[in-house]
Amino acid sequence: MSAYPAPAKLNLFLHVVGRRPDGYHLLQSVFRFVDFGDELRFAVREDGAISRSNPLLGLAPEHDLCVRAARLLQQASGCRLGVEITLEKRLPMGGGLGGGSSDAATTLLALNRLWGLNLSRAVLQQLGLKLGADVPVFIFGESAFAEGVGEILQPLALPPAWYVVLVPPVSVPTAEIFTSKELTRDTIPIKMAAFSTGYGHNDLEPVVCRKYPQVAEMLASLKAFGDARMTGSGACVFAEFATEQEARAAFAQRPRDAEGFVARGLDQHPLRNFAD
Repeated sequence: MSAYPAPAKLNLFLHVVGRRPDGYHLLQSVFRFVDFGDELRFAVREDGAISRSNPLLGLAPEHDLCVRAARLLQQASGCRLGVEITLEKRLPMGGGLGGGSSDAATTLLALNRLWGLNLSRAVLQQLGLKLGADVPVFIFGESAFAEGVGEILQPLALPPAWYVVLVPPVSVPTAEIFTSKELTRDTIPIKMAAFSTGYGHNDLEPVVCRKYPQVAEMLASLKAFGDARMTGSGACVFAEFATEQEARAAFAQRPRDAEGFVARGLDQHPLRNFAD
């Protein structure tokens, strides 16, 4: 049974530029995938049942985005096949790396092929948005400038880069940060052409650092090497380097007992050709 990758994403910047009447925040961001993430395996079933074979601590079946994605795809397509999903979890929950969203997208992309559905990328992105605002970019499948709630995507060419990602020992609830009274919600929007490496900041970072000192400490340790930022709504922080050698040298100097990884930036999602 083949393994299907579910790569992490980084928000190279993340600005909150407004708020819709329904309460959802309007964002601008740049998404980049990296070559580190979860892995999934799928065993197609003839009886239509959908399940996950391995339990994960802290992840109840009803909250499992892989299972929810498979059921949504089954309902939307009318497919009578089922699947048993095995998830090898490497990305932290509540880390801002898009782990659950990436798992859901990989499930949609893989089952689109394994179930022989041949649904278009646009249709899969629409389904993905029902599962979460970050799911569509993984189906979009390439580095992207994002607007709206994160679902309006334009492809963006980025220079080669390596990243050091540190994982603070906390899980940050996204809703807690976005509902904080301290959150800046009126950053001035930009055009995509204004983006360049090192541009911008993460509007959520100051809020998270005040609430979770462990994130601030990890961020400070990375800033010794230059620009460092939090990704998403936290808790993970990252710094960009031009070469693998520089990244690994910085990672070797991380705080004692700090968890994390070194990863190469990807231009495309590994499963991008699973949808047209």
